[in-house]
Amino acid sequence: MDTQLKKGLIEYYILANLKYGDSYGYEIVKTISAHMPITESTLYPILKRLESQGKVSTFSSAYNGRLRKYYKLESEGLDSIKSFLGSWEKVEAIHDYIKRSVENE
Repeated sequence: MDTQLKKGLIEYYILANLKYGDSYGYEIVKTISAHMPITESTLYPILKRLESQGKVSTFSSAYNGRLRKYYKLESEGLDSIKSFLGSWEKVEAIHDYIKRSVENE
């Protein structure tokens, strides 16, 4: 997948992943990587930005004697997903235009 396209979609992918439940970094990487390769070094700055924007919040919970940081989707994050989906028709129109230009060669 094109790097720029991936950068544009990954934030929404992370937010949608958290819609299914609170999660921690490694688990998010595993889930997302099944469809879109991502590393923890890519994920954590995005999570930090999403947290600063109020789209996710964090909490810690003990696991095997260690604290694990979890991420939780907030209403701002859900609103962001809805806004993204609301503008998807424009993305589809651009996709269709590009596709037609190639098909009409």
